[in-house]
Amino acid sequence: MKLLITGGCGFLGSNLASHAIQLGMEVVVFDNLSRHGSYENLRWLESIGKFTHVHGDIRNKNDVVKLIQQYQPHNIFHLAGQVAMTTSIDNPQKDFDINVGGTFNLLEAIRLFNPNCGVIYSSTNKVYGDLEQFTYRETDTRYECIEMPDGFDENVQLTFHSPYGCSKGAADQYMLDYARIYGLKTAVFRHSSMYGGRQFATVDQGWVGWFCQQAIETSKNNVITPFTISGTGKQVRDLLHADDMIKLYFSGMRKIDKISGEVFNIGGGIVNSLSLLELFKILENNTSTKLIYKNLPARSSDQRVFVANIRKASEAFNWVPTVSSEEGVKKMLEWCKNCA
Repeated sequence: MKLLITGGCGFLGSNLASHAIQLGMEVVVFDNLSRHGSYENLRWLESIGKFTHVHGDIRNKNDVVKLIQQYQPHNIFHLAGQVAMTTSIDNPQKDFDINVGGTFNLLEAIRLFNPNCGVIYSSTNKVYGDLEQFTYRETDTRYECIEMPDGFDENVQLTFHSPYGCSKGAADQYMLDYARIYGLKTAVFRHSSMYGGRQFATVDQGWVGWFCQQAIETSKNNVITPFTISGTGKQVRDLLHADDMIKLYFSGMRKIDKISGEVFNIGGGIVNSLSLLELFKILENNTSTKLIYKNLPARSSDQRVFVANIRKASEAFNWVPTVSSEEGVKKMLEWCKNCA
C-alpha cells in the first residue's frame, strides 16, 4: 500500500507519516519545507524509518503532475495548505494560490493520471463562517451556543467570512464535486482544533501549543510581562489530540470507497471543549504559575464557539476520541518543555 501525504512534514502530516512508516507502508511525503518546524519534522521522520521525501510546491502544476505520475499512490492525505486566518487576511493571493490552486492541481493530476486512488482532504471549521446567526449565552468562563448544545453538524450553512474560509471552502467543494462529477474517491474532514506532538505552534496557528509555550516561559523565567489574547478569552473550541486524529484518518483511508463524496466534522466533541480561560486554568495548575495577559479586540470573523458534532464520524468509523482535553494538554506541555 502506497500512501502520499502532501504537507507531510507539518504537524498533522508528520504524525500520519510516522504511523504509516511504522505500519510498513510505502510512504511518500511531499513538502516544500517552508513552514516553521518542517525541517525538524523531516529529520524526526528520518529517524523512524524508510520513506521518500519529495521537495515540491503544491502551487506548481508540473511538480504535482510529476508526483502523481511517478508514484501512483493508492491513497492520499491532502494536507498541504496555508493554515492561518490572519495570514489569509494579510496575503489573500498567497492563501488562494496554495489552498485553491494547489488543491485544483492535485485533483486534476489525480483525475488524469491516477483516478482510482482515494483522497482525504483536511478542511476546516472556518468554512462555516463566524456563526453569528446563532444565539450565545455567556458564563463565567465560556460562551455556549444555545441552539447547538452538542456542537455544529455538517448541515450548518457554509458562509466562509474570511479569505481563509473562502479558500479552504472552495477546495472543500472542489473535492466533493470531483467525487460527484468524475467519480473520484474523495472525502472531506472539516477540523476543529488539533494539537499534540510535532506541532511547532505560532501566535497565528496552533493555539493550545502556543499558550503552552507561554506558560512554560512564564514558569521558567518568572515572566511578568503579559502576553496578549484576542477577545474575552471565553471563545470555545473542541480539542482533538494527534493520537485520536491518527486513528480517524487511517479508518477513513480504509473506508474510502464507502465515504466517497462525504464530509465529516472532526474534533474532540463537546466533552473535550475548552475556552481560553479554561485552558489557562489547566496550564496554571500544571506549571504552578499565574498567567498574566491583556485582551486585544476579537479577531475579524473569529467564531465565539466552534465545537464539532462528531456523531456522523463516530458512526461511520466506529470511532470516539480517547484522549481527554486535560490529559492532552498535559501531554502537550511535556512536549513543549522538551523542545524548549
